Amino acid sequence: MKTVNLGVIGYGYWGPNLARNFFAANDCNLKAVADARPERLAVLAKVFPSVKGVKDANDIINDPEIDAVVIATSVFTHFPLAKKALLAGKHVMIEKPMTASVAEADELIELAIQKGLTLMVDHTFLYTGAVAKMKELIDSKEVGTPRYFDSSRINLGLFQPDVNVIWDLAPHDLSILTYLVGEKPASINATGISHTKNGIENIAYMTVNYDSDFIAHFNVSWTSPVKVRQTLIGGDLKMIVYNDLEPSEKIRVYDTGYNHKIEEYENKIMVDYRTGDVYIPKIGTQEALAGVANDFVQSIINKREPRANAQLGRQVVRILEASQVSIKNNGKEVCIR
Repeated sequence: MKTVNLGVIGYGYWGPNLARNFFAANDCNLKAVADARPERLAVLAKVFPSVKGVKDANDIINDPEIDAVVIATSVFTHFPLAKKALLAGKHVMIEKPMTASVAEADELIELAIQKGLTLMVDHTFLYTGAVAKMKELIDSKEVGTPRYFDSSRINLGLFQPDVNVIWDLAPHDLSILTYLVGEKPASINATGISHTKNGIENIAYMTVNYDSDFIAHFNVSWTSPVKVRQTLIGGDLKMIVYNDLEPSEKIRVYDTGYNHKIEEYENKIMVDYRTGDVYIPKIGTQEALAGVANDFVQSIINKREPRANAQLGRQVVRILEASQVSIKNNGKEVCIR
Protein backbone atom coordinates (compact mmCIF):
# COMPACT_ATOMS: atom_id res chain seq x y z
CA MET A 1 0.00 0.00 0.00
CA LYS A 2 1.46 3.33 -1.09
CA THR A 3 -1.53 5.61 -0.44
CA VAL A 4 -4.05 5.28 2.36
CA ASN A 5 -7.64 6.17 1.47
CA LEU A 6 -9.16 7.53 4.65
CA GLY A 7 -12.51 8.58 6.05
CA VAL A 8 -13.30 10.72 9.12
CA ILE A 9 -16.42 10.06 11.20
CA GLY A 10 -17.50 13.20 13.08
CA TYR A 11 -17.08 16.79 11.91
CA GLY A 12 -17.88 18.67 15.12
CA TYR A 13 -15.30 20.29 17.39
CA TRP A 14 -12.20 18.19 16.61
CA GLY A 15 -13.17 16.64 13.28
CA PRO A 16 -12.23 19.71 11.18
CA ASN A 17 -8.72 19.69 12.67
CA LEU A 18 -8.33 16.00 11.90
CA ALA A 19 -9.66 16.43 8.37
CA ARG A 20 -7.27 19.31 7.70
CA ASN A 21 -4.22 17.37 8.85
CA PHE A 22 -5.10 14.12 7.10
CA PHE A 23 -5.85 16.10 3.93
CA ALA A 24 -2.28 17.44 4.12
CA ALA A 25 -0.59 14.20 5.29
CA ASN A 26 1.88 12.40 3.07
CA ASP A 27 0.64 9.25 1.30
CA CYS A 28 -2.94 9.92 2.38
CA ASN A 29 -6.13 10.60 0.44
CA LEU A 30 -8.97 12.03 2.53
CA LYS A 31 -11.88 10.48 0.66
CA ALA A 32 -14.93 11.10 2.84
CA VAL A 33 -16.24 12.69 6.04
CA ALA A 34 -19.41 11.60 7.86
CA ASP A 35 -21.65 13.75 10.06
CA ALA A 36 -25.39 13.47 10.63
CA ARG A 37 -25.84 17.26 10.72
CA PRO A 38 -26.38 18.88 7.30
CA GLU A 39 -24.96 22.20 8.50
CA ARG A 40 -21.63 20.54 9.35
CA LEU A 41 -21.48 18.87 5.93
CA ALA A 42 -22.13 22.30 4.38
CA VAL A 43 -19.05 23.64 6.20
CA LEU A 44 -17.06 20.64 4.97
CA ALA A 45 -18.10 21.32 1.36
CA LYS A 46 -16.83 24.90 1.59
CA VAL A 47 -13.47 23.96 3.11
CA PHE A 48 -12.83 20.69 1.26
CA PRO A 49 -14.96 20.63 -1.91
CA SER A 50 -13.10 17.55 -3.18
CA VAL A 51 -14.00 15.48 -0.09
CA LYS A 52 -17.27 13.56 -0.12
CA GLY A 53 -19.65 14.39 2.72
CA VAL A 54 -22.03 11.65 3.95
CA LYS A 55 -24.64 11.58 6.73
CA ASP A 56 -24.20 7.95 7.75
CA ALA A 57 -20.95 6.60 9.25
CA ASN A 58 -21.76 3.22 7.68
CA ASP A 59 -21.21 4.76 4.25
CA ILE A 60 -17.55 5.17 5.22
CA ILE A 61 -17.17 1.91 7.13
CA ASN A 62 -18.68 -0.15 4.28
CA ASP A 63 -16.88 1.67 1.45
CA PRO A 64 -14.51 -0.93 -0.11
CA GLU A 65 -12.21 1.83 -1.37
CA ILE A 66 -11.55 3.22 2.13
CA ASP A 67 -8.59 1.66 3.99
CA ALA A 68 -8.70 3.53 7.30
CA VAL A 69 -11.24 5.24 9.52
CA VAL A 70 -10.74 8.08 12.02
CA ILE A 71 -13.41 8.31 14.73
CA ALA A 72 -14.03 11.75 16.26
CA THR A 73 -17.34 11.26 18.03
CA SER A 74 -18.47 11.07 21.69
CA VAL A 75 -16.67 8.50 23.83
CA PHE A 76 -19.67 6.20 24.19
CA THR A 77 -19.82 5.72 20.42
CA HIS A 78 -16.12 4.88 20.06
CA PHE A 79 -16.45 1.16 20.73
CA PRO A 80 -19.35 0.27 18.44
CA LEU A 81 -17.99 2.36 15.57
CA ALA A 82 -14.43 1.08 15.95
CA LYS A 83 -15.56 -2.55 16.25
CA LYS A 84 -17.68 -2.25 13.11
CA ALA A 85 -14.78 -0.65 11.23
CA LEU A 86 -12.26 -3.31 12.33
CA LEU A 87 -14.68 -6.09 11.36
CA ALA A 88 -14.92 -4.41 7.94
CA GLY A 89 -11.13 -4.63 7.62
CA LYS A 90 -10.37 -0.95 8.23
CA HIS A 91 -7.42 0.45 10.15
CA VAL A 92 -8.77 2.64 12.96
CA MET A 93 -7.74 5.73 14.88
CA ILE A 94 -9.98 6.80 17.76
CA GLU A 95 -10.23 10.16 19.47
CA LYS A 96 -9.25 10.11 23.15
CA PRO A 97 -10.18 8.49 25.44
CA MET A 98 -10.04 5.25 23.49
CA THR A 99 -13.18 3.65 24.95
CA ALA A 100 -15.57 3.95 27.90
CA SER A 101 -14.16 0.83 29.58
CA VAL A 102 -11.13 -1.47 29.69
CA ALA A 103 -13.28 -4.39 28.52
CA GLU A 104 -14.14 -2.47 25.36
CA ALA A 105 -10.48 -1.53 24.79
CA ASP A 106 -9.40 -5.16 25.21
CA GLU A 107 -11.96 -6.37 22.68
CA LEU A 108 -10.83 -3.82 20.09
CA ILE A 109 -7.14 -4.64 20.65
CA GLU A 110 -7.78 -8.37 20.26
CA LEU A 111 -9.81 -7.78 17.11
CA ALA A 112 -7.10 -5.57 15.57
CA ILE A 113 -4.46 -8.20 16.32
CA GLN A 114 -6.58 -10.98 14.78
CA LYS A 115 -7.09 -9.01 11.59
CA GLY A 116 -3.58 -7.53 11.39
CA LEU A 117 -4.88 -3.95 11.49
CA THR A 118 -3.47 -0.76 12.99
CA LEU A 119 -5.37 0.53 16.02
CA MET A 120 -4.31 3.93 17.35
CA VAL A 121 -5.58 6.59 19.75
CA ASP A 122 -5.37 10.33 19.10
CA HIS A 123 -3.31 11.31 22.14
CA THR A 124 -2.14 14.47 20.41
CA PHE A 125 0.16 15.71 23.17
CA LEU A 126 2.56 12.80 22.58
CA TYR A 127 3.46 14.48 19.28
CA THR A 128 4.30 17.91 20.68
CA GLY A 129 7.86 19.18 20.75
CA ALA A 130 7.54 19.75 24.50
CA VAL A 131 6.65 16.14 25.32
CA ALA A 132 9.33 14.85 22.94
CA LYS A 133 11.91 16.98 24.77
CA MET A 134 10.75 15.75 28.19
CA LYS A 135 11.00 12.17 26.95
CA GLU A 136 14.56 12.87 25.81
CA LEU A 137 15.48 14.43 29.18
CA ILE A 138 14.08 11.47 31.11
CA ASP A 139 15.41 8.69 28.85
CA SER A 140 18.90 10.23 28.81
CA LYS A 141 18.84 10.33 32.64
CA GLU A 142 19.58 14.05 32.58
CA VAL A 143 16.94 14.60 35.26
CA GLY A 144 17.94 11.41 37.05
CA THR A 145 15.31 9.00 38.33
CA PRO A 146 11.78 10.49 38.15
CA ARG A 147 10.24 10.93 41.61
CA TYR A 148 6.93 12.68 40.92
CA PHE A 149 4.57 13.97 38.23
CA ASP A 150 2.23 16.79 39.33
CA SER A 151 -0.30 18.12 36.83
CA SER A 152 -2.92 20.90 36.88
CA ARG A 153 -5.41 21.24 34.02
CA ILE A 154 -8.06 23.68 35.14
CA ASN A 155 -10.28 26.32 33.52
CA LEU A 156 -13.81 27.74 33.52
CA GLY A 157 -16.07 25.36 31.50
CA LEU A 158 -16.94 23.51 29.36
CA PHE A 159 -19.31 21.32 31.44
CA GLN A 160 -19.82 17.98 29.70
CA PRO A 161 -23.24 16.27 29.80
CA ASP A 162 -22.02 12.67 29.69
CA VAL A 163 -18.58 12.37 31.35
CA ASN A 164 -17.00 13.90 34.43
CA VAL A 165 -14.04 16.28 34.50
CA ILE A 166 -11.48 13.46 34.89
CA TRP A 167 -12.67 11.69 31.72
CA ASP A 168 -12.76 15.03 29.90
CA LEU A 169 -9.47 16.66 30.90
CA ALA A 170 -7.17 14.06 32.47
CA PRO A 171 -6.59 11.86 29.36
CA HIS A 172 -4.15 14.47 28.02
CA ASP A 173 -1.88 14.32 31.05
CA LEU A 174 -2.41 10.59 31.67
CA SER A 175 -1.18 9.88 28.15
CA ILE A 176 1.91 12.03 28.79
CA LEU A 177 2.56 10.26 32.10
CA THR A 178 2.18 6.82 30.50
CA TYR A 179 4.49 7.77 27.63
CA LEU A 180 7.20 9.29 29.83
CA VAL A 181 7.22 6.77 32.69
CA GLY A 182 7.76 3.10 31.87
CA GLU A 183 6.62 1.77 35.25
CA LYS A 184 3.02 0.55 35.43
CA PRO A 185 0.85 2.06 38.19
CA ALA A 186 -0.28 -0.02 41.14
CA SER A 187 -3.39 1.80 42.41
CA ILE A 188 -5.56 4.91 42.16
CA ASN A 189 -7.17 7.26 44.67
CA ALA A 190 -9.60 9.88 43.40
CA THR A 191 -12.00 12.35 44.95
CA GLY A 192 -14.34 14.81 43.32
CA ILE A 193 -17.58 16.70 43.66
CA SER A 194 -20.54 17.64 41.49
CA HIS A 195 -21.73 21.17 42.22
CA THR A 196 -24.49 20.75 39.62
CA LYS A 197 -25.93 17.81 41.60
CA ASN A 198 -26.21 15.64 38.50
CA GLY A 199 -23.60 13.09 39.58
CA ILE A 200 -21.02 14.40 37.09
CA GLU A 201 -18.00 15.74 38.99
CA ASN A 202 -16.79 19.17 37.86
CA ILE A 203 -13.73 19.25 40.20
CA ALA A 204 -11.56 16.23 40.92
CA TYR A 205 -8.19 15.22 42.33
CA MET A 206 -6.50 11.96 41.42
CA THR A 207 -3.37 10.26 42.75
CA VAL A 208 -1.68 7.45 40.84
CA ASN A 209 0.41 5.23 43.13
CA TYR A 210 3.35 3.04 42.10
CA ASP A 211 5.23 0.18 43.75
CA SER A 212 8.40 2.30 43.65
CA ASP A 213 8.68 5.71 45.33
CA PHE A 214 7.33 7.46 42.21
CA ILE A 215 3.93 9.18 42.54
CA ALA A 216 1.66 11.14 40.18
CA HIS A 217 -1.07 13.64 41.02
CA PHE A 218 -3.71 15.34 38.87
CA ASN A 219 -5.87 18.40 39.55
CA VAL A 220 -8.69 18.91 37.04
CA SER A 221 -11.53 21.42 37.12
CA TRP A 222 -14.19 23.08 34.97
CA THR A 223 -14.75 25.79 37.58
CA SER A 224 -11.45 27.63 37.90
CA PRO A 225 -11.33 31.43 37.42
CA VAL A 226 -8.02 31.01 35.56
CA LYS A 227 -6.81 28.62 32.92
CA VAL A 228 -3.78 26.55 33.98
CA ARG A 229 -1.98 23.89 31.96
CA GLN A 230 1.10 23.08 34.01
CA THR A 231 3.04 19.93 34.89
CA LEU A 232 5.94 19.54 37.30
CA ILE A 233 8.25 16.55 36.90
CA GLY A 234 10.76 16.02 39.66
CA GLY A 235 13.87 13.91 39.16
CA ASP A 236 16.53 13.23 41.75
CA LEU A 237 19.02 15.29 39.69
CA LYS A 238 16.93 17.97 37.95
CA MET A 239 13.32 19.10 37.73
CA ILE A 240 11.10 20.11 34.80
CA VAL A 241 8.34 22.71 34.63
CA TYR A 242 6.09 22.28 31.59
CA ASN A 243 3.66 25.16 30.96
CA ASP A 244 1.62 24.48 27.84
CA LEU A 245 0.17 28.01 27.82
CA GLU A 246 3.60 29.53 27.18
CA PRO A 247 3.77 30.40 23.48
CA SER A 248 7.42 29.42 23.01
CA GLU A 249 9.23 28.71 26.29
CA LYS A 250 7.06 25.77 27.30
CA ILE A 251 9.77 23.87 29.19
CA ARG A 252 12.18 25.00 31.85
CA VAL A 253 14.74 22.66 33.36
CA TYR A 254 15.87 23.44 36.89
CA ASP A 255 19.21 22.16 38.12
CA THR A 256 17.64 21.89 41.53
CA GLY A 257 17.50 19.06 44.02
CA TYR A 258 18.37 17.86 47.48
CA ASN A 259 20.33 15.21 49.33
CA HIS A 260 19.37 13.82 52.69
CA LYS A 261 20.64 11.53 55.39
CA ILE A 262 19.30 10.33 58.71
CA GLU A 263 21.25 11.12 61.84
CA GLU A 264 20.83 7.84 63.66
CA TYR A 265 21.63 9.08 67.12
CA GLU A 266 18.90 11.76 66.93
CA ASN A 267 16.69 10.03 64.31
CA LYS A 268 16.56 13.33 62.44
CA ILE A 269 16.57 13.87 58.68
CA MET A 270 19.33 16.20 57.50
CA VAL A 271 18.54 17.80 54.14
CA ASP A 272 21.07 19.54 51.92
CA TYR A 273 19.43 21.66 49.19
CA ARG A 274 21.02 22.40 45.84
CA THR A 275 19.93 25.27 43.59
CA GLY A 276 21.67 25.68 40.26
CA ASP A 277 20.97 27.13 36.82
CA VAL A 278 17.68 27.18 34.93
CA TYR A 279 17.69 26.66 31.18
CA ILE A 280 15.06 26.66 28.44
CA PRO A 281 15.67 23.91 25.86
CA LYS A 282 14.76 24.38 22.23
CA ILE A 283 11.74 22.32 21.20
CA GLY A 284 10.22 21.37 17.87
CA THR A 285 7.44 23.56 16.50
CA GLN A 286 5.64 21.21 14.09
CA GLU A 287 1.87 21.03 14.64
CA ALA A 288 1.26 18.03 16.87
CA LEU A 289 -1.79 16.86 14.96
CA ALA A 290 0.25 16.72 11.76
CA GLY A 291 2.53 14.29 13.60
CA VAL A 292 -0.50 12.23 14.64
CA ALA A 293 -1.82 12.03 11.08
CA ASN A 294 1.53 11.10 9.55
CA ASP A 295 2.25 8.51 12.25
CA PHE A 296 -1.10 6.78 11.65
CA VAL A 297 -0.64 6.72 7.88
CA GLN A 298 2.97 5.54 8.01
CA SER A 299 2.16 2.91 10.64
CA ILE A 300 -0.38 1.44 8.22
CA ILE A 301 1.97 1.54 5.22
CA ASN A 302 5.02 0.21 7.08
CA LYS A 303 3.11 -2.19 9.36
CA ARG A 304 4.58 -0.80 12.58
CA GLU A 305 3.26 0.32 15.97
CA PRO A 306 2.35 4.03 16.21
CA ARG A 307 3.60 6.11 19.13
CA ALA A 308 0.08 6.53 20.51
CA ASN A 309 -0.64 2.82 20.21
CA ALA A 310 -3.68 0.97 21.49
CA GLN A 311 -1.89 -0.44 24.55
CA LEU A 312 -1.04 3.07 25.71
CA GLY A 313 -4.65 4.11 25.08
CA ARG A 314 -5.83 1.13 27.12
CA GLN A 315 -3.59 2.11 30.05
CA VAL A 316 -5.16 5.58 30.08
CA VAL A 317 -8.65 4.06 30.11
CA ARG A 318 -7.60 1.69 32.91
CA ILE A 319 -6.65 4.64 35.11
CA LEU A 320 -9.82 6.57 34.18
CA GLU A 321 -12.02 3.57 34.97
CA ALA A 322 -10.33 3.02 38.34
CA SER A 323 -10.66 6.73 39.18
CA GLN A 324 -14.41 6.51 38.55
CA VAL A 325 -14.71 3.61 41.02
CA SER A 326 -12.60 5.46 43.59
CA ILE A 327 -14.61 8.70 43.31
CA LYS A 328 -17.90 6.88 43.80
CA ASN A 329 -16.41 5.20 46.89
CA ASN A 330 -15.20 8.42 48.56
CA GLY A 331 -11.57 8.12 47.50
CA LYS A 332 -11.09 4.43 48.25
CA GLU A 333 -7.83 3.03 46.87
CA VAL A 334 -8.45 0.93 43.75
CA CYS A 335 -5.78 -1.59 42.78
CA ILE A 336 -4.98 -1.79 39.04
CA ARG A 337 -2.02 -4.16 38.95
